Amino acid sequence: MNKLELVEHIAKEADLTKVAAAAALEAALDGVAKSLKKGEEVRLVGFGTFSVRERAAGKGRNPATGKEIKIAASKNARFKAGAALKAALNKKAPAKK
Repeated sequence: MNKLELVEHIAKEADLTKVAAAAALEAALDGVAKSLKKGEEVRLVGFGTFSVRERAAGKGRNPATGKEIKIAASKNARFKAGAALKAALNKKAPAKK
């Protein structure tokens, strides 16, 4: 599913126009991004938790030249699925007779 398909799904399920659904999705994504940028966690009960994880600086190699390079420290977004989402993903279909 891409962003356009998600907007269409939101519009249909929430009985909104596509423009309103797109605005709502943008607002939600912007809120998540701003919270993560401040170093805060975003917990969506029943879905999961978005958090920021720090990656330490390190050394690597340029595969083309073999020369050692420095890799700068960085921050990355992380998502951990909640119990309800995990359960929904792992629900087994009823056995056919």
